[in-house]
Amino acid sequence: MSLWVKTNRFVKTIFPNYIWAIPTDSKEVFLTFDDGPIPEITEWVLHQLEQYNAKATFFCIGNNIQKHPAVFQKVIAQGHAVGNHTFNHLKGWEVSLEDYVENTKKCSVTMVNHHQNSEPGHLFRPPYGKIKPAQAKALRHLGYKIIMWDVISMDFDASVSPEKCLENVLKNVENGSIIVFHDSVKAWKNLEYVLPKTLEFLQEKGFVCSKINEPSPHDGITIAPEPKQ
Repeated sequence: MSLWVKTNRFVKTIFPNYIWAIPTDSKEVFLTFDDGPIPEITEWVLHQLEQYNAKATFFCIGNNIQKHPAVFQKVIAQGHAVGNHTFNHLKGWEVSLEDYVENTKKCSVTMVNHHQNSEPGHLFRPPYGKIKPAQAKALRHLGYKIIMWDVISMDFDASVSPEKCLENVLKNVENGSIIVFHDSVKAWKNLEYVLPKTLEFLQEKGFVCSKINEPSPHDGITIAPEPKQ
Protein backbone atom coordinates (compact mmCIF):
# COMPACT_ATOMS: atom_id res chain seq x y z
CA MET A 1 0.00 0.00 0.00
CA SER A 2 1.19 3.53 -0.73
CA LEU A 3 2.08 6.01 1.96
CA TRP A 4 -0.41 8.80 2.46
CA VAL A 5 0.51 11.55 4.92
CA LYS A 6 -3.07 11.23 6.16
CA THR A 7 -4.19 7.63 5.74
CA ASN A 8 -7.07 7.40 3.31
CA ARG A 9 -10.39 6.43 4.88
CA PHE A 10 -10.94 3.80 2.21
CA VAL A 11 -7.69 2.06 3.20
CA LYS A 12 -8.84 1.95 6.81
CA THR A 13 -12.13 0.40 5.67
CA ILE A 14 -10.60 -2.37 3.58
CA PHE A 15 -8.06 -3.26 6.28
CA PRO A 16 -10.27 -3.25 9.41
CA ASN A 17 -8.02 -5.64 11.33
CA TYR A 18 -5.24 -3.06 11.44
CA ILE A 19 -5.37 -0.29 14.04
CA TRP A 20 -5.11 3.07 12.27
CA ALA A 21 -6.28 5.39 15.05
CA ILE A 22 -7.75 5.09 18.53
CA PRO A 23 -11.27 6.55 18.63
CA THR A 24 -11.73 9.07 21.41
CA ASP A 25 -13.80 12.16 22.10
CA SER A 26 -10.99 13.68 24.14
CA LYS A 27 -8.01 15.66 22.86
CA GLU A 28 -5.63 12.73 22.97
CA VAL A 29 -3.05 11.65 20.37
CA PHE A 30 -0.56 8.81 20.16
CA LEU A 31 3.00 9.61 19.11
CA THR A 32 5.00 6.65 17.84
CA PHE A 33 8.67 6.26 16.96
CA ASP A 34 10.01 3.56 14.63
CA ASP A 35 13.41 1.95 14.07
CA GLY A 36 15.21 2.54 17.38
CA PRO A 37 16.62 2.31 19.86
CA ILE A 38 19.55 4.43 18.70
CA PRO A 39 22.03 6.00 21.17
CA GLU A 40 21.77 9.78 21.46
CA ILE A 41 18.82 10.06 19.06
CA THR A 42 16.37 7.95 21.08
CA GLU A 43 17.71 9.53 24.26
CA TRP A 44 17.15 12.98 22.77
CA VAL A 45 13.57 11.96 21.93
CA LEU A 46 13.05 10.84 25.52
CA HIS A 47 14.30 14.19 26.78
CA GLN A 48 11.91 16.08 24.49
CA LEU A 49 8.96 13.97 25.60
CA GLU A 50 9.85 14.44 29.26
CA GLN A 51 9.81 18.23 28.89
CA TYR A 52 6.19 18.10 27.75
CA ASN A 53 5.07 15.28 30.06
CA ALA A 54 4.30 13.26 26.92
CA LYS A 55 4.16 9.50 26.60
CA ALA A 56 4.78 7.60 23.37
CA THR A 57 5.14 4.16 21.84
CA PHE A 58 8.48 3.00 20.43
CA PHE A 59 8.39 0.29 17.75
CA CYS A 60 11.84 -1.22 18.12
CA ILE A 61 14.02 -3.28 15.81
CA GLY A 62 15.26 -6.35 17.64
CA ASN A 63 18.80 -6.01 16.30
CA ASN A 64 18.95 -2.45 17.67
CA ILE A 65 17.67 -3.62 21.06
CA GLN A 66 20.41 -6.24 21.10
CA LYS A 67 23.07 -3.67 20.25
CA HIS A 68 21.76 -0.92 22.56
CA PRO A 69 19.96 -2.58 25.50
CA ALA A 70 20.60 0.30 27.89
CA VAL A 71 18.76 2.72 25.60
CA PHE A 72 15.86 0.28 25.26
CA GLN A 73 15.64 0.04 29.04
CA LYS A 74 15.59 3.85 29.33
CA VAL A 75 12.50 3.92 27.11
CA ILE A 76 10.72 1.51 29.43
CA ALA A 77 11.99 3.14 32.62
CA GLN A 78 10.49 6.47 31.55
CA GLY A 79 7.04 4.94 31.21
CA HIS A 80 6.70 4.60 27.45
CA ALA A 81 5.28 1.62 25.60
CA VAL A 82 7.40 -0.60 23.37
CA GLY A 83 6.34 -2.53 20.30
CA ASN A 84 7.80 -5.04 17.86
CA HIS A 85 9.19 -3.85 14.50
CA THR A 86 10.76 -7.21 13.50
CA PHE A 87 14.34 -8.16 14.30
CA ASN A 88 15.86 -7.06 10.98
CA HIS A 89 13.40 -4.42 9.69
CA LEU A 90 11.95 -6.82 7.14
CA LYS A 91 9.83 -5.72 4.22
CA GLY A 92 6.97 -8.18 4.39
CA TRP A 93 6.26 -8.16 0.66
CA GLU A 94 9.76 -9.55 -0.03
CA VAL A 95 9.99 -12.44 2.46
CA SER A 96 8.14 -15.67 3.08
CA LEU A 97 5.44 -16.14 5.70
CA GLU A 98 7.68 -18.42 7.77
CA ASP A 99 10.68 -16.06 7.70
CA TYR A 100 8.53 -13.05 8.60
CA VAL A 101 6.86 -14.73 11.56
CA GLU A 102 10.15 -16.18 12.86
CA ASN A 103 11.87 -12.79 12.57
CA THR A 104 9.04 -11.18 14.51
CA LYS A 105 9.25 -13.85 17.20
CA LYS A 106 13.01 -13.30 17.40
CA CYS A 107 12.38 -9.62 18.10
CA SER A 108 9.88 -10.52 20.82
CA VAL A 109 12.39 -12.83 22.50
CA THR A 110 14.98 -10.04 22.40
CA MET A 111 12.50 -7.60 23.93
CA VAL A 112 11.71 -10.02 26.75
CA ASN A 113 15.39 -10.66 27.42
CA HIS A 114 16.03 -6.94 27.86
CA HIS A 115 12.81 -5.97 29.62
CA GLN A 116 13.52 -5.48 33.29
CA ASN A 117 10.05 -5.47 34.85
CA SER A 118 7.54 -7.42 32.81
CA GLU A 119 7.06 -9.02 29.44
CA PRO A 120 6.26 -6.47 26.74
CA GLY A 121 2.88 -6.65 25.07
CA HIS A 122 2.05 -7.65 21.55
CA LEU A 123 2.00 -4.34 19.73
CA PHE A 124 3.43 -4.77 16.24
CA ARG A 125 4.12 -2.40 13.36
CA PRO A 126 5.26 -3.78 10.00
CA PRO A 127 8.34 -2.00 8.63
CA TYR A 128 7.48 0.19 5.65
CA GLY A 129 3.82 -0.52 6.42
CA LYS A 130 4.17 -3.50 4.08
CA ILE A 131 2.81 -6.85 5.18
CA LYS A 132 1.11 -9.67 3.29
CA PRO A 133 -2.39 -10.68 4.39
CA ALA A 134 -1.17 -14.16 5.36
CA GLN A 135 1.62 -12.65 7.48
CA ALA A 136 -0.81 -10.33 9.24
CA LYS A 137 -3.26 -13.17 9.87
CA ALA A 138 -0.52 -15.37 11.33
CA LEU A 139 0.68 -12.63 13.66
CA ARG A 140 -2.85 -11.86 14.83
CA HIS A 141 -3.34 -15.54 15.63
CA LEU A 142 -0.22 -15.28 17.81
CA GLY A 143 -1.81 -12.40 19.70
CA TYR A 144 -0.13 -9.43 18.02
CA LYS A 145 -2.11 -6.25 17.38
CA ILE A 146 -1.03 -4.59 14.13
CA ILE A 147 -0.62 -0.88 14.69
CA MET A 148 -0.52 1.29 11.58
CA TRP A 149 -1.08 5.07 11.59
CA ASP A 150 -3.40 7.96 10.90
CA VAL A 151 -0.62 10.50 10.17
CA ILE A 152 2.96 9.96 9.03
CA SER A 153 5.45 12.82 9.22
CA MET A 154 7.66 11.52 6.37
CA ASP A 155 10.68 12.49 8.46
CA PHE A 156 12.64 9.54 7.04
CA ASP A 157 12.50 10.94 3.49
CA ALA A 158 15.53 13.15 2.74
CA SER A 159 13.63 14.78 -0.14
CA VAL A 160 11.04 16.16 2.30
CA SER A 161 12.05 19.36 4.08
CA PRO A 162 11.81 19.75 7.85
CA GLU A 163 9.17 22.42 7.34
CA LYS A 164 7.07 20.11 5.18
CA CYS A 165 7.35 17.31 7.73
CA LEU A 166 6.02 19.64 10.39
CA GLU A 167 3.16 20.73 8.13
CA ASN A 168 2.32 17.07 7.46
CA VAL A 169 1.68 16.57 11.16
CA LEU A 170 0.10 19.84 12.24
CA LYS A 171 -2.40 20.00 9.36
CA ASN A 172 -3.62 16.43 9.81
CA VAL A 173 -3.63 15.63 13.53
CA GLU A 174 -6.99 15.10 15.20
CA ASN A 175 -8.40 13.35 18.26
CA GLY A 176 -7.17 9.77 18.38
CA SER A 177 -4.49 10.14 15.70
CA ILE A 178 -1.60 7.69 15.72
CA ILE A 179 1.37 9.70 14.43
CA VAL A 180 4.61 8.23 13.07
CA PHE A 181 8.10 9.62 13.60
CA HIS A 182 11.44 7.80 13.35
CA ASP A 183 14.18 7.82 16.00
CA SER A 184 16.78 6.90 13.38
CA VAL A 185 19.94 8.39 11.92
CA LYS A 186 18.20 8.68 8.56
CA ALA A 187 15.39 10.82 9.99
CA TRP A 188 17.47 12.85 12.43
CA LYS A 189 17.72 16.09 10.43
CA ASN A 190 13.93 16.32 10.09
CA LEU A 191 13.11 14.90 13.50
CA GLU A 192 15.30 17.40 15.32
CA TYR A 193 13.28 20.23 13.78
CA VAL A 194 9.81 18.66 13.84
CA LEU A 195 9.45 16.98 17.23
CA PRO A 196 9.92 19.98 19.57
CA LYS A 197 7.59 22.10 17.44
CA THR A 198 5.01 19.31 17.31
CA LEU A 199 5.08 18.88 21.08
CA GLU A 200 4.75 22.63 21.59
CA PHE A 201 1.81 22.79 19.17
CA LEU A 202 0.02 19.86 20.78
CA GLN A 203 0.44 21.35 24.25
CA GLU A 204 -0.88 24.74 23.09
CA LYS A 205 -3.93 23.05 21.51
CA GLY A 206 -4.66 21.09 24.68
CA PHE A 207 -3.75 17.63 23.39
CA VAL A 208 -2.51 14.89 25.71
CA CYS A 209 0.16 12.59 24.26
CA SER A 210 -0.45 9.01 25.40
CA LYS A 211 1.18 5.65 24.81
CA ILE A 212 -0.72 2.85 23.09
CA ASN A 213 -1.93 0.19 25.51
CA GLU A 214 -2.99 -3.33 24.79
CA PRO A 215 -6.32 -2.97 22.95
CA SER A 216 -9.44 -3.72 24.95
CA PRO A 217 -13.15 -2.87 24.64
CA HIS A 218 -12.47 0.19 26.78
CA ASP A 219 -10.14 1.57 24.10
CA GLY A 220 -12.96 1.73 21.59
CA ILE A 221 -11.02 -0.57 19.25
CA THR A 222 -12.76 -3.42 17.49
CA ILE A 223 -10.72 -6.15 15.87
CA ALA A 224 -12.78 -7.74 13.10
CA PRO A 225 -13.02 -11.56 13.31
CA GLU A 226 -10.95 -13.72 11.01
CA PRO A 227 -12.96 -14.99 8.01
CA LYS A 228 -13.92 -18.64 8.21
CA GLN A 229 -11.91 -20.97 6.01
